[in-house]
Amino acid sequence: MDRLRNRTGAPMNDRIMTADGQQEPDLWLRVAAERLSLVRYVFLVQIEDGIPTAAQRSALEYADAVLIGWPDADAPDVAVVDGQQLSDIVSHARIMEDYIDKFREAEREGGIDDMTDVLIRISERVAEIRKIFQPDFPLPTFAEIRRVVQEEWDEDMDKIDPGSSGSASEMADETRAEDEQHSSEHPTEDRA
Repeated sequence: MDRLRNRTGAPMNDRIMTADGQQEPDLWLRVAAERLSLVRYVFLVQIEDGIPTAAQRSALEYADAVLIGWPDADAPDVAVVDGQQLSDIVSHARIMEDYIDKFREAEREGGIDDMTDVLIRISERVAEIRKIFQPDFPLPTFAEIRRVVQEEWDEDMDKIDPGSSGSASEMADETRAEDEQHSSEHPTEDRA
C-alpha cells in the first residue's frame, strides 16, 4: 500500500491493477476503500468553508454509506471471488481510476459541482466492488440518499426567513428597523 501513501492521488498503473490484483484479489477491497476515503476527504475540505448544497451533502453521505462498516478481507461475510468476479472488480477499479483523474482535474479548476458529480460516480464504482465482495450487505442507492437529504434540506430552508439574505449589513438594517418599530409601538418604555 506504500504506492498509495507515497503518491497520494496518483493513479494506479495497469501492472499494479492486474498483477498484484490477480495474486491478492482481496487487495481490491482495501484499495477501493482507501481511494474513496481519500477522495471523500479532499471533497470535504473543499466544501467545509461554506454551507453545502443538497447535492454536495448527498454526495458526501453516499460516500459515507458506501464506506461505513467496511469489512476486513478476512471477515466471515466477505466472499472469495472467482475469475469472472475478479475481472469485474478490475473493470470497476479502472473506471474508478478514470473518475479519480476527472476529480483531480475538477479540483485544480475549482469546479465544486463537477467534483460533486464525480464523487458520486467514484462512490458507485466502489459500491459495485463492495457488492461483489459482500453480496449480502445492504447498500443504499444514491437516489435513496438524495431523496432523504433533499427532504432534510427543504425542511432546513423552510426555517430560514426568505426575506433575509443573511449579510451583516442587511441584518444590521433589519435590527435598526425592528428597534424603530418597537420604539414607535411603545413610546413610554423608551422615555422611562
